[in-house]
Amino acid sequence: MTAETTGAAETTEPPEVAARPALMETVGLTRHFRVGGGLSRRTLHAVDDVSLVIRDREIVALVGESGSGKSTLARLLAQVYPPTSGEIRYRGRSLATLRGRRAKLAYRSDVPMVFQDPFSSLNPAYRVSHGILRGLALHRPELGRAERRAEAERVAEAVGLAPAAEILDRYPHELSGGQRQRIGFAQALAYRPRLILADEPVSMLDVSIRIGLLNVMTQLREREGVSILYITHDIASARYVADRLLVMYGGHVVESGPTEAVLAGPRHPYTQLLLSAVPDPRAPLEVDAAAARSDPPAVIDPAPGCRFRARCPLAVDACHALTPRLRELGPAHDAACHVAEADDPTPRAAATPA
Repeated sequence: MTAETTGAAETTEPPEVAARPALMETVGLTRHFRVGGGLSRRTLHAVDDVSLVIRDREIVALVGESGSGKSTLARLLAQVYPPTSGEIRYRGRSLATLRGRRAKLAYRSDVPMVFQDPFSSLNPAYRVSHGILRGLALHRPELGRAERRAEAERVAEAVGLAPAAEILDRYPHELSGGQRQRIGFAQALAYRPRLILADEPVSMLDVSIRIGLLNVMTQLREREGVSILYITHDIASARYVADRLLVMYGGHVVESGPTEAVLAGPRHPYTQLLLSAVPDPRAPLEVDAAAARSDPPAVIDPAPGCRFRARCPLAVDACHALTPRLRELGPAHDAACHVAEADDPTPRAAATPA
């Protein structure tokens, strides 16, 4: 392994989970952006060497702070951005092989995105039914006018909007934030998706109505057979809905595994830092306060090494020279940390602290 290796390893999953067909896979997925101009041009490493699997009828939460690369990863999966390197496979087929408008429309129908801001994603000049009906005309042209209307009402009811006919005839400003976000899920559901990319769907909503949207996601999985990639900075909500948890920092996935296993016994110091902001009596954790006050990760022309090292109270010499790879530290539980130990959820310094 070289100092430049960033990496990810395949996660060993429980037999009942591994038996499900893989819906979406990424292998070494990377996205870099050029920033600056002239002689000052530099490279921002938004996503680096991410390998993940999302299985059929599974909710996977992607957790991390702002700037960790979560939304960029979602946009790569949605084909908003092309990858710098690496591969995305949907149902075993590389997206690089998609050719023609029909194939690309079929993929976008199968993998729609629900955005963070429920108001800006709706056109204020049209009734909320407009986006759903227009999407149905584009992605399901076999439906007639009356059938499209009936389907719009069905998906509205499926996400908890009632009476559906009345709500669909309203304008966006006449709905609450929670209702507008449900319209976003209804629009995605109208395409008969296999995987919904939900980018911070509840972050702009009041706490009192977030639970309703989280319940919508679990119901869509149970009733409609939809998988969901739930992107959030709120690790508490991830515990509520997700089967598996991926923790992202500085463009890397630093920990992954079943949600309860990761939260009950986090192996990476960054996961501990996230959890320290949401104390849980079942898994009391402590993180050095100095780590929380440190600078965010350097992702513009980053040097080799762990990108969390400046904030980590357990950093050792290796953290400054080698980028840690994900390695298995428990059943289906991986972490990218030089000092994490498989038999102890608390990482310990294994060498002279740096």
